[in-house]
Amino acid sequence: MLKRVCIKSRDTLTGTQCSAAGVRPAAASRPRDVTMASAAPSAANSQAVYLPQPLAPTNNGNGTTPSTVAEVNLGKLHDDLPNRTNGYWELLNTSETGEVFSQRARSASDAAVLRRKGHLKEQDRLIDFMRRMHETHTCEEVMLKMERWIAEHRQDPKRSRLRRLIPGIGAFFTPLKLVEAFREYDAFFALSRRKYIPPNFAELRHVVNISQVHASADTLKLITFDADGTLYADGAHMEQDNQMIAHIINLMRSNVQVAIVTAAGYPGEPEKFEKRVMGLLEAFRKLKLPAEVTNRFHIMGGECNYLLRVRPGDKRLEFVQDNDWKTPTMTSWKEEDITALLDEGEAMLQEGAKRLNLAVNVIRKNRAVGIVPTQPTIYEVLEDIALTIQTQLVAKVPFCAFNGGNDVFVDVGNKLLGLEALMKYLRVTPPEVLHVGDRFTDSGNDVATRDICSVLWVANPEETGFFIKMLLKDIRKSRWQPYIE
Repeated sequence: MLKRVCIKSRDTLTGTQCSAAGVRPAAASRPRDVTMASAAPSAANSQAVYLPQPLAPTNNGNGTTPSTVAEVNLGKLHDDLPNRTNGYWELLNTSETGEVFSQRARSASDAAVLRRKGHLKEQDRLIDFMRRMHETHTCEEVMLKMERWIAEHRQDPKRSRLRRLIPGIGAFFTPLKLVEAFREYDAFFALSRRKYIPPNFAELRHVVNISQVHASADTLKLITFDADGTLYADGAHMEQDNQMIAHIINLMRSNVQVAIVTAAGYPGEPEKFEKRVMGLLEAFRKLKLPAEVTNRFHIMGGECNYLLRVRPGDKRLEFVQDNDWKTPTMTSWKEEDITALLDEGEAMLQEGAKRLNLAVNVIRKNRAVGIVPTQPTIYEVLEDIALTIQTQLVAKVPFCAFNGGNDVFVDVGNKLLGLEALMKYLRVTPPEVLHVGDRFTDSGNDVATRDICSVLWVANPEETGFFIKMLLKDIRKSRWQPYIE
């Protein structure tokens, strides 16, 4: 996994330091060229992404038929619900299309979604330990032991067996029925019937994700999403043909709060946030969603520095006043300390680029500073710069240094603080929250959220759509049969 342009890293469920994702277009600020002696690395590979066929229009309940949003009827539970195996075929039944559009997210109902592993940076203590267990255990034995150890860890995190086996393991905010999830996945992909090849990292990640979806569905009140690489391709926007629009609206109509938590930050410019989700906002207007529904959508920008909501009338975005949502910790940050952090971060970014012979542009914003390479480079170069800053930068305010796949940024605050403030603002608790992202490696900016809520680690927007479709089905069924630990 040497070259990275369009795809970022991913996987599930333990915690360390913060860093990654959230594209900040260079046009948002005036770049300063920093020219370095270059060691001509090889060109990076871009990855073509296929445009989905639109979902078939359905009635929205108000007598109109939207052209771009397909809705899932959550109002009734069918008597003949398919079993789990058939449900996978339902979720994965759409074949590839032949049309190729660069940087555009594909359909989440593509049958190759969970077969395609993507360019993952496979770093996760829990999943690595599960992989090693397969040297001496069968697949089901691994899941049975891990399920039992996780239950024990939830009861006594400091003295659990899991704590001894995986030092630094984080919290689990819900039970995880890994055996049930594995059988569900195995019925479709036949992992247990392999003779010589154990489950790989991505397959174990899928099993953990499935168990987390089933565990969270019954109590879910807030779901948050990373933006780039999770809801849409890196550098893209949420266009009207993005299939996640229907899922987001159905979650909101199911009384679930939805928020996008992103590194992108545009102080005083809500129209720039609107541009990133223009397809979703247009769907709000076309469907004439009432304020009761649209009030359940927010955007947390700049990791934790800006909160936006939807205006009831014109469905445009507006900033929420800082005093209404920021925590005392965040309001205590002094501007001189923020400036000192960004100055030191900029100096270290430039030093790292010079050390690694990388020509870059420097982007400086109110609450962030970053570098964007002006020449092709490899992932490991950006990774080294990000990890160096994480370990060596000392500041009086919290910060997040991360590898965005195409850039490296130092942001004021992090997503943990953003989620903490959002949860307080919306009055929800950790077991009622689920964060979906693609940056849970040591240099990713989603990793910090593991300390405050449950997570789904996805590889791309297609995987996001797959698991959210599964979540919506579980939410529908949980109204009749609550999740039992």
